[in-house]
Amino acid sequence: MADKDYDVVVLGGGPGGYVCAIRAAQLGLKTACIESRGTLGGTCLNVGCIPSKSLLNLSENYQNAKKNFNQQGIEIGDIKLNVKKMMSTKDKSVQILTKGVEFLFKKNKVIYLKGKGVIFSKNDVVVYEGEKKTSYKTKNIVIATGSTPASLPGIEIDEENIVSSTGALSLNKVPKKLIIIGGGYIGLEMGSVWLRLGSEVTVIEYLDLITPGMDQEISREFQKILTKQGMNFKLNSKVTSVKNKSNLVRMSGSSVKIE
Repeated sequence: MADKDYDVVVLGGGPGGYVCAIRAAQLGLKTACIESRGTLGGTCLNVGCIPSKSLLNLSENYQNAKKNFNQQGIEIGDIKLNVKKMMSTKDKSVQILTKGVEFLFKKNKVIYLKGKGVIFSKNDVVVYEGEKKTSYKTKNIVIATGSTPASLPGIEIDEENIVSSTGALSLNKVPKKLIIIGGGYIGLEMGSVWLRLGSEVTVIEYLDLITPGMDQEISREFQKILTKQGMNFKLNSKVTSVKNKSNLVRMSGSSVKIE
C-alpha cells in the first residue's frame, strides 16, 4: 500500500471522528483523520463543552470570592476581575485536552492530516491546506464533520457585538447588557458565565419555558434558580429584528424590545 493509500479516511476530528479513527487503527486498518480547525477534538473540546465548563467554574470562583466568602468567615480584600487572564486559563485547559487527542493519534498510529477534506469519489479524497493540495486514495470514507452555529433570518453574526456561542466564549470584556436569543442549555451556560462576571443578562425564548425538550417540572425549577441568581427571562417572545449600528445592538419582536 502506497504512503497516500488508506483503508479508512475520517473527515472530522471531533468526538465522533477521532474515536472512530483510533478504533479503526486499533483494528489494524491504515487510518487517516482530516481536520480543518488546526486542532483535534471538534466543537466539544475547542469551542463547546470544555471551554464553557472551564468558564463556568472560573466565574463561579469569582462570584464566591466576591459575594460568598465573607459570609463564611473568609475575608478577602478588593476583588479584581482580569478577563484576559481568565480566557488564557480557559485556553490552556482546551490546549491540554486537544494535545491529548493528538498524542492518542500518535500512540495508535493514526495519520493526522491538517486541512479541508473534499470527497471526489468513493475512493478519492483531496486535502487543501492553504495553497497546498494533496490527493489520497482510500477504501472507506467516514464523514464526521460536526456542526456550525445556526443564525436566524436577517441576523448577521459578526462575533463582536452579535455573537454565536463560539464568540461568547472569547469576549475580551464583560458586556454591560447581554441578550441571549433562545433558552436552550448552551445559551443558559453562556448567560450564567457572564451574569456571574457582572453582565445584565436577559433570555428571550419563543416558547413558554426554557430548555425545550426537557422535563417541564425540572425546566421550571431551573428557571427559578436562574431568576434568583439575577437572570431575566422573557418567554412567549419572538425576535423579529436585530440591528447592529455604532456598536449598539437593537433587538425587537413580539412582546419584546431591548437595546
